[in-house]
Amino acid sequence: MASRSVWRGFLRFSLVSVPVTLYSADRSVSETINLNQLHAPCNSRIQYRKTCPQHGEVKSDEIVTGYEFEEGKYVIVDASEIEKIRPPKEKGINVASFITDGSIDARYFTGKNYHLVPDGPIARTPYALLQRAMADSGRAALCELVMRTRKNIALVRPLGNILTLSILSYEAELKGMKEFEDNVQRLEVSPAELKLATQLIDQMSVDDPDLDQYQDDYETKLQQLVEAKIAGKEIVEEPADAETPQVINLMETLQRSIAQAKRPAGAKPPKMVAPGTAGKTKEARKRKTS
Repeated sequence: MASRSVWRGFLRFSLVSVPVTLYSADRSVSETINLNQLHAPCNSRIQYRKTCPQHGEVKSDEIVTGYEFEEGKYVIVDASEIEKIRPPKEKGINVASFITDGSIDARYFTGKNYHLVPDGPIARTPYALLQRAMADSGRAALCELVMRTRKNIALVRPLGNILTLSILSYEAELKGMKEFEDNVQRLEVSPAELKLATQLIDQMSVDDPDLDQYQDDYETKLQQLVEAKIAGKEIVEEPADAETPQVINLMETLQRSIAQAKRPAGAKPPKMVAPGTAGKTKEARKRKTS
């Protein structure tokens, strides 16, 4: 199924306006497995009705919006009042500034990503020019745009030959780091452990990560389960892995990890034992032989 655009307008920087179309970078909900709640006796789909505890089911035109400022006390906010304070509807992705690509901390990204493509032949040249200039300079564009009646901040970045747009969180929407930093102590680590940890990071580092190797096992297994149910097949479960590796002391774990990183693909990792049990196991063997 061809992708459907979610927004159409202009990417504006200074006096230049590039007609663009916005497409969601995520797969459609219809492409994933969705389960519905049913009434067991008759298998009818469960419906959700809006009800009032005093008058039962209510009609849509009888519903108003309110804000609870004290327990059980509300002020009514009319829909027309909300409409007046919404940002004006405009079809512009307005570049506020160009920044170094990668300078925005990952915690600001909301996970809402889009692809920007030129809208029509007239847009192809200025689009290509902007994409090339941003890619060559290692820059991204910090922008503002109105989407679905809300003003957003976003980051436009070159990816391959296209531009991508990622919605960012406002600073006020995020919890401050100070709240969590107070719970983390900066401890001294031994030079030997630090050296091994750095060595392990170097061995496990890749310059061009391939995300295709990571799959959503749950979605795949759910698809198989549904298909098997439809086909009337018997559903069986794989036996759980009885042997679960346990963590030993940090130094030995790092050494084993480095050794494992050097092993050929498919080789089994060395078996690990719980902290403090290695010495006890040796003592137990001595008692048995004595």
